[in-house]
Amino acid sequence: MAVDELDTRILRLLLEQPRTSVREYARVLGVARGTLQARLDRLERDGVITGNGPSLSAAALGHPVLAFVHIEVTQGHLDEVGDALAAVPEIIEAFSITGGGDLLTRVVARDNGHLEDVVQQLIQMPGVVRTRTEMALRERVPHRLLPLVESIGKASAEQR
Repeated sequence: MAVDELDTRILRLLLEQPRTSVREYARVLGVARGTLQARLDRLERDGVITGNGPSLSAAALGHPVLAFVHIEVTQGHLDEVGDALAAVPEIIEAFSITGGGDLLTRVVARDNGHLEDVVQQLIQMPGVVRTRTEMALRERVPHRLLPLVESIGKASAEQR
């Protein structure tokens, strides 16, 4: 899906001011409310905008330890293990991957002991062969999409 300059401006506002009303976004952008709403609907329909909920901090929720756990799975059991991972609340993301392992999970924990308990729970799952855990020390670049959106918007403008 092509993202043009207006889409880029809309996405920037959504990222920078997520609690603003559609009416206010339209005013700031200098477009009709109906135009803005149509753009938002298209961006949602095309899967560019995937949610409208708040961003939460696992650390502020009492889970400051972040680790990435690589999981090697017995062949043919990837879906079963993936389903089992969904039942572990401390797993906040899981991806099937190429390379060293079959799954990569992002795990949060209250402390190192709690992380060990979670990893032991993973090891006990049917179909899990082994795990490898890497702990995050400090976030260097927080999750962000605005630089990508701006890059795509610039490329779109240059193509005209």
